[in-house]
Amino acid sequence: MTFKADRQEESATHGQRSVSLAVVTASCERFIAEILKPKFLPDVRPTQFNYPVDILGKWRGSKYSFIVRYRSGFPENLGEEFNAPFTRLDHLEDCPAETRFNVLWRRHTGQWWPRHASVTLEQALHLIETDGLLQPHL
Repeated sequence: MTFKADRQEESATHGQRSVSLAVVTASCERFIAEILKPKFLPDVRPTQFNYPVDILGKWRGSKYSFIVRYRSGFPENLGEEFNAPFTRLDHLEDCPAETRFNVLWRRHTGQWWPRHASVTLEQALHLIETDGLLQPHL
């Protein structure tokens, strides 16, 4: 009987987490569409080199990455696309009362470096909007 009660509690917690992550996803997608794309990628301009074609977000486990999608203009791989993440939100699961994140920026070496710790989603999005290290470098 205890196992069943624990499973119900675990299921309720997982449901709350799913709702929370769905809210985070919707907020981040709206932020990308209303803030990042108009500011950093108002239109796609093909070149003979790699050029940005989209800004998007993606979950990987408990981490949400902001990503620039590039397309190649080089003749040898014309049209091939690849992703280049620029900022990541690491969901802190040890803050059950409030959804909080660590905000990391991606160095040119590919390593993720902490920039801000334990911030709310609203604070994290504001930081991405105002902190040049957290913005896409296009």
